Amino acid sequence: MSGTGAITIRTERLILRKPEVEDFDTYARLMASPRSVGMGGPFDLRAAWGMFCHDVALWQLFGHGALMIDLAESGECVGQVGINHGPLFPEKELGWFVYEGREGRGYATEAALALRDWGFLTLKLTSLVSYIAPGNAASVAVAERLGARLDPAAPRTDPADLVYRHFAP
Repeated sequence: MSGTGAITIRTERLILRKPEVEDFDTYARLMASPRSVGMGGPFDLRAAWGMFCHDVALWQLFGHGALMIDLAESGECVGQVGINHGPLFPEKELGWFVYEGREGRGYATEAALALRDWGFLTLKLTSLVSYIAPGNAASVAVAERLGARLDPAAPRTDPADLVYRHFAP
């Protein structure tokens, strides 16, 4: 097992930190909403809890996982970024979401860039992928701002997903 040590990543505007149980209610509301369709939702409470616990357990199992995105100025949680893995993901995946009303401010890009670079530097990863549902223009834009490129040959669980590949510098 890889351990559960504390991790905090700071950017100019954000603090990325491990999820806490207090984050679950807002997370569950997003997962129950139509906004979760691109992730296979909407999800009921039981499924949302399982996904939340998966995000937390990845740290113990693989040494990486989900981090909540907090605004440094106020401490408000505005979303999540993560490096996902396990039987549901053919490759290590860099994923992100921001809560409703927080879109268009660059939080997903800033958080994903910081976690991606942490993964390349700390975990010595050579690449990551982002699985994006067709029609999710906002996530495609984030992936492209991060320098990721479409990889049609990449393995995927959902054959309809677009797969964007991030390469280590």
